[in-house]
Amino acid sequence: MTSDSCGPSSRLYLAAPDQLGLLSSGCGATCLPPGRCTAGPTLLGAAPSGLPNPLTSCRLHQHRPPSSRPLLWARAPSALDMRAGASVSGTGSAGERGSPGLTGAACGHRGGDWRRERVRRWERVRSRAALPRHGPPVGPGSPARARPPRAAPQRAAVVRTGLGEAGTRGPWTRAAGGPMRGPHRGPGPLQLLAPLRLLAPFRSCPLEALRISGPGLALGSGVPMQDSGFSVLSYVAGIAWFLALVFPPLTQRTYMSENAMGSTMVEEQFAGGDRARAFARDFAAHRKKSGALPVAWLERTMRSVGLEVYTQSFSRKLPFPDETHERYMVSGTNVYGILRAPRAASTESLVLTVPCGSDSTNSQAVGLLLALAAHFRGQIYWAKDIIFLVTEHDLLGTEAWLEAYHDVNVTGMQSSPLQGRAGAIQAAVALELSSDVVTSLDVAVEGLNGQLPNLDLLNLFQTFCQKGGLLCTLQGKLQPQDWTSLDGPLQGLQTLLLMVLRQASGRPHGSHGLFLRYRVEALTLRGINSFRQYKYDLVAVGKALEGMFRKLNHLLERLHQSFFLYLLPGLSRFVSIGLYMPAVGFLLLVLGLKALELWMQLHEAGMGLEEPGGAPGPSVPLPPSQGVGLASLVAPLLISQAMGLALYVLPVLGQHVATQHFPVAEAEAVVLTLLAIYAAGLALPHNTHRVVSTQAPDRGWMALKLVALIYLALQLGCIALTNFSLGFLLATSMVPAAALAKPHGPRTLYAALLVLTSPAAMLLGSLFLWRELQEAPLSLAEGWQLFLAALAQGVLEHHTYGALLFPLLSLGLYPCWLLFWNVLFWK
Repeated sequence: MTSDSCGPSSRLYLAAPDQLGLLSSGCGATCLPPGRCTAGPTLLGAAPSGLPNPLTSCRLHQHRPPSSRPLLWARAPSALDMRAGASVSGTGSAGERGSPGLTGAACGHRGGDWRRERVRRWERVRSRAALPRHGPPVGPGSPARARPPRAAPQRAAVVRTGLGEAGTRGPWTRAAGGPMRGPHRGPGPLQLLAPLRLLAPFRSCPLEALRISGPGLALGSGVPMQDSGFSVLSYVAGIAWFLALVFPPLTQRTYMSENAMGSTMVEEQFAGGDRARAFARDFAAHRKKSGALPVAWLERTMRSVGLEVYTQSFSRKLPFPDETHERYMVSGTNVYGILRAPRAASTESLVLTVPCGSDSTNSQAVGLLLALAAHFRGQIYWAKDIIFLVTEHDLLGTEAWLEAYHDVNVTGMQSSPLQGRAGAIQAAVALELSSDVVTSLDVAVEGLNGQLPNLDLLNLFQTFCQKGGLLCTLQGKLQPQDWTSLDGPLQGLQTLLLMVLRQASGRPHGSHGLFLRYRVEALTLRGINSFRQYKYDLVAVGKALEGMFRKLNHLLERLHQSFFLYLLPGLSRFVSIGLYMPAVGFLLLVLGLKALELWMQLHEAGMGLEEPGGAPGPSVPLPPSQGVGLASLVAPLLISQAMGLALYVLPVLGQHVATQHFPVAEAEAVVLTLLAIYAAGLALPHNTHRVVSTQAPDRGWMALKLVALIYLALQLGCIALTNFSLGFLLATSMVPAAALAKPHGPRTLYAALLVLTSPAAMLLGSLFLWRELQEAPLSLAEGWQLFLAALAQGVLEHHTYGALLFPLLSLGLYPCWLLFWNVLFWK
């Protein structure tokens, strides 16, 4: 567009938005005559018909206007031809009715000699600008690139603007295809963006990373974006955000969202402490005598207190022997009794369960369960059925009973059908007591694959503990009392890290963890007997449980109003999902910035670039030696995924072969096979380079790293949505090594960083951090033994309960880590 600011009136020639050209602060060698215009910058536009764009090359930087006035050039449609005698006046002369053009009359110059001189200058400019504008200089032996055809120009419109001769506002006019504008209105958004869009074709300009494609801005060729500082800042911001979650501005006080449980105005009447201790002694004696769960005694005792008693037998063959619990072929019997609601139909129910394993008798919990059953039987206010469940073999018995109750089979458990059922289970509480007196009740909320119960259930437990004077803990830690000083948030950070590590493991930390799979809100309460001064007997624990069940009995629907995704720095404080997700978002932003940088570098290298200037056209064909074929990425991707599949399948399938050829047990064979396949992946680059094409070796690793970054970002994002703790820990460890991996620079340092941030090393480091936070540090030998046991337990829990940590690491993150290892050793 052109501007006439020296005549009696001002006039703008505005090109169509898709034809706006490129702007510079002084490439006007063929502008207005010297000395005619002296005030303010001038925006010059339409080139004469048939003449080239004056900004086709950086050679135009050599031509500076003799005037001190800065000139801004813009490419307008060639339809604005310059014919001798055509003029544009500010008062609506005959030139306005004809074809618009640029004449000397625009600046008060009478005569056409300077126009002929200007045409000659434009011809000289076109001869100088004949050099190729795009790509590297054409050297000997290099094929020249074909120039794509230019798009057909469009005709510009005339817009009146500015101030008149006497300082009055000019008339209202309309641009072609645009809205009505008056002089009091500011420039439109396209006019504001035009100066930014007019800088791209100068190959030596620092802003050449911006290129115009159509009416909008787009990233184009030029200097790659230097985002290293932004990446470091984003990573530090993610870590700092997570650490700040324990401070009161981000952590919030817990509150009850369910109206039916908003008050604790119930009178607990449980007083069966002596009866509970008697039941516990009888149960321990019969179990010691039989060596297993005393099913007959339990049936007889439950019937004596007025329950409907049923049993369920189950069996399960483990994929390999469980050396932790010393079992392989597992068979047992579950006993449960149902207290029918006298005031309602059997449509809803609550569960109180006690797991009995081989390593812990849990006798006091069974005694308290039976005493509570006898007390509840004498009450008439129950509106829901209550199920009293005693399971054998810990979680295996619980899983067998849940699968039979819901009539599903997700783990291959063989069990007998249930003879008695109650209503839909609304909530469940698992109880574990190891002595007649307790100093505190510790609550466990982490379930299978990081699932958490509704926060209202946890608030209900804390409320009744406070009412009865019970000391309640989370992760074995006392609650911080003063959140205003630094000691409170630091203690909350320790509790928060313990919860993150437990949730990231994906293990069910108690029987409640299996109930969460079936949309049953559940908690596990563990009685702890330590050397604290205040101790509580079974009556205090029984009253807390009675109060919880009486409030749950008031529920009209499932717990749904409070949070399901949260973090707990303490029992009285929580962090909601809207506050902790930005932490992992900042970490994933690092991968996005690195991927964008690689994409721009590949785009700059000539992978299907369009000609700058806004005109779409066929992409420039690249020489065979400069293209990056997708076939070169297939081999590392397939080999990496094949290694992950072997890591997932072979350890369990090949355990018998390993035991036949090596003097090891089945569990040891599984762990050793895991480590062997994991270490064999380090040879992946050598295997890959044998089948990878040697085409474009310089950009091959960049394309592979781009795919790996996107792959890793997608995995971490999906994991963080379902299990934030696991996603955050993986992002914290893997993002720096993934961003730094490249075949140049200190390769040894990068290799060490990759190994230290691999999934196996992350698991080992998490074990040391876990014990350090529990104030029970490990030695190197103890840590290694615990690491081997954790590997075996991870594989076993996946095949037994459906834990997803092992397949996520073996089928997803390990192959992705191998891609970065391949990038590091790219030849």
